[in-house]
Order: sequence, then C-alpha cells, then structure tokens
Amino acid sequence: MSPRIPPATPPFPEDIQTRLDKIMPKGMPPLALFATLARDQRLFQRFMDGGLLDQGHLTLRQRELVIDRITALSGSEYEWGVHVMLYAKKAGISKAEVAATVHGGSTDPVWGEADRALLVACEQLHATCTLDDNGWAALRAHYSEESIIEILMLCGFYRTVSYLTNALKLPLERFGARFPAAAGGTSG
Repeated sequence: MSPRIPPATPPFPEDIQTRLDKIMPKGMPPLALFATLARDQRLFQRFMDGGLLDQGHLTLRQRELVIDRITALSGSEYEWGVHVMLYAKKAGISKAEVAATVHGGSTDPVWGEADRALLVACEQLHATCTLDDNGWAALRAHYSEESIIEILMLCGFYRTVSYLTNALKLPLERFGARFPAAAGGTSG
C-alpha cells in the first residue's frame, strides 16, 4: 500500500532530527507517521508536543492498554502494532490481553477490575465522546482525578493518531504487530 502523502526524506531539519534522535531507538529509521509529519516543522512539533509517552499519572501498563484499545477500536493496525511491539512486553501485557484489546474488549475475562474500568472508558469515549455515570464511577474507584484527565487525553490523542494513520493509508511498519485473527478465523 502506498501512502496518500509521501513521507519526508532525510536529511531532516535539525530540530526535527534532534527530536527523532531522542524518540527513536538507536539505528531505527523514523516511523512512517513521524516522517510524514516531518514534511512540516510546525505540524511535527505540535504533534510531538501533544504526546503523552512520558512518565505521567498512569503506569506504563495502564497507558498502553488505553492506547492499544483506542487504536484497535479505531482500526489503526499501524499504531496498535507499533505500540504492541515496542511496549506490550515491557508493560506486562500478556498475549491474551493483547488479543483482547482487539477482539474481547472490556468484557473479556482476562481483565481485572482496574483494567476493565480503563477499557470501558475507552469504549464509551470511542462510541459517544463521553462517559456515562457507571463508566465514570468505575474510573473513580481506581484512578485519581489527574489520572482520569490523562486517560481522557490519551483516548483523544490516539483517536487523532488513528485518523492520521488510517486516512494517510500509512503502510504498516515492518516490525509492527498485526491484528490477531478472531476466534472464528477472521481478522481485525
């Protein structure tokens, strides 16, 4: 698949290259998403400044569960696959849990209460752009107010990332995971 807008190619402007050097593993070329955004220094900078991959109010596991579920719900195999390959193992997300972010959702029996509350929030926000009282109460039972704000921001940011990866038709990263097949043999 060819992207709808070709990515920028090196050499990148110094400020973009400096940022890429900080976020990409040594020896790995920039992700297609980053290279595409690098076509415009302002857009690249605004996107990077909006990211929430730093140490915040959520654990690595909590952050990655939110990202994996939102990108799966949004059909962004590109972004889901990048995060699963780079972070799932470090975050302690099992293979069954990874699969459940695509096919099982919050009702899958692999989740404990706190994880389930995160996934319910992702699903409600994705479907309605808000949380009902039960979804809110479940979050409040397990997460601080600051954590909840971060969850809301993560969901919105990764919905935006999904818009970019899907609408630009970015080719899947070679190293990225692929959506697992459903129990009935279909995928996605």
